[in-house]
Amino acid sequence: MNRTLKLSTALVAVLGLASVTACGAGSASDSGNGSSTVDFAIASAVLGPKEEVATYAVGKEQGFLKEANLKVSTSNADGSTAALQALASGSADITAADLGAVLAAREKGVPVKAVGGLVQHWPWRVAVPPGSDIKSAKDLKGSKIGVISLASGSAMYARAYVRNAGLDPEKDVDLLPVGVGAQAASSLKDGKVDALALYTQAYTTIENNGTEYRYLSNPGMFDGIRSITFAVREDAVDKKRDLLVRYLRASYQAMLFSAVAPKAAMRDGYAAFPQILAGKKAADRIEDDTRVFKSWMDTATPKEGKPADIRNWGAISDREWERTVDYTKESGQIKNDVTREDAWDGSLLREANDFDAKAVIAKARNAAE
Repeated sequence: MNRTLKLSTALVAVLGLASVTACGAGSASDSGNGSSTVDFAIASAVLGPKEEVATYAVGKEQGFLKEANLKVSTSNADGSTAALQALASGSADITAADLGAVLAAREKGVPVKAVGGLVQHWPWRVAVPPGSDIKSAKDLKGSKIGVISLASGSAMYARAYVRNAGLDPEKDVDLLPVGVGAQAASSLKDGKVDALALYTQAYTTIENNGTEYRYLSNPGMFDGIRSITFAVREDAVDKKRDLLVRYLRASYQAMLFSAVAPKAAMRDGYAAFPQILAGKKAADRIEDDTRVFKSWMDTATPKEGKPADIRNWGAISDREWERTVDYTKESGQIKNDVTREDAWDGSLLREANDFDAKAVIAKARNAAE
């Protein structure tokens, strides 16, 4: 079952929830037949070839959630802030949200914690037309940069990007909201903006239609910054520990399956979320959607090595944590350092990684045939 959460995107709306304890640790419960129910809040109003496919859809269709004795319902929240609000209010049990949003929530006293990483490579890039005179970040002075919205991670990234080049993001560039997909593509093509600041998956979707871009290099400041991360209500780590371990284990099994067999995973995405097809036939979309899905998976798996070599799904190193905190401060999401101890609990990951990777890989290879 999928539903839409009608939630405010203003983080201040959840401040009063920081002291609420009556809600408990969320909506997870025993269904009465031995299985546990859990609600996964998808931190996006629009479903697509990303984390909801790689974790939930594959977990459901390939039986990983059933093996974990879990019944999972999904709900859509309009962004990471709204998804974290759902956790704090008790209307959802777990979400995959931007780690920067988790840090911002913790700074304001919202009782949520990150418990396992997903996206581990910085997904944001600046793109220009192939023939553009813009060759580097400094060349962006006086330009108009298209962002998803002025309140999005896209805008935060663009400001940090130009600031790193010695430019003033308030004076030297103009940020214009252009959304994603065809709207963003036409804004650049028609000259309404000189560059785009989007995430890898969004570019792949546009490029599927034959559009070509040239990408500016990201400076070293973006290396090691973590993005989408599993988060839960703080007290759930103890109260719902076994359930969360089982959910994370099923999700990381699904991630491994997706890395080995992305096209099969995308078919699972259609089965779990037929609305992704937007009324079209799977055969007409599978190649393009798989390409988009693979671009997401590339951000969520190591750049080197094989999927079978991954033994620490969800781990976030001290250096990655520090880099993420630094960027979140630089982008204005937080004012002070948020300590690892305050916003992160990795105690579930050892058990969550306790599964037969070879069996998952064999299952994926059979599905890919």
